[in-house]
Amino acid sequence: MGDSGPINRFCPNSGKPVVADSLTEYRGVTVGFCNPHCRDDFARDTESESTAKTYFDVLLKERS
Repeated sequence: MGDSGPINRFCPNSGKPVVADSLTEYRGVTVGFCNPHCRDDFARDTESESTAKTYFDVLLKERS
């Protein structure tokens, strides 16, 4: 995962701040969640996590 940290500051599921032990990768960038459970659910089946996926896609588009 990149040294620059996650592209988001808040969990797409809860709106709570991202925590360091709840990071994963999505489309080549580091993304974060509020807890390992949210992270694991997303990592296990990204396609069914449409809210988080849409949130990250918007952030990625803003970065380009």
